[in-house]
Amino acid sequence: MPGLPSLVFIVDTKKEKIAVAEANRLGIPIVGVVDTNCDPSMIQFPIPGNDDALRAIKLFSGLVADTILESRNMSREGADQETVSFGGDAAEVAARA
Repeated sequence: MPGLPSLVFIVDTKKEKIAVAEANRLGIPIVGVVDTNCDPSMIQFPIPGNDDALRAIKLFSGLVADTILESRNMSREGADQETVSFGGDAAEVAARA
């Protein structure tokens, strides 16, 4: 790994308390599945869910993996495209003219 990750995804934040502590010590944001037996205050982006059920773990992991792949593709495609603004200051200026 060339450096620290920008974010970590942890499924069982209670069982992986060492990973949670290490990420917090290094200032790495955590996205974590937080069950009723977990402390969500240590997780920057908690996802309420069942971290014991295999189907739930597959669902959360699959959604995170799909999101990463989709954002990578979008960033590669977006490098060649112009950014379009929907609203904000440019829309207000055009409406006044």
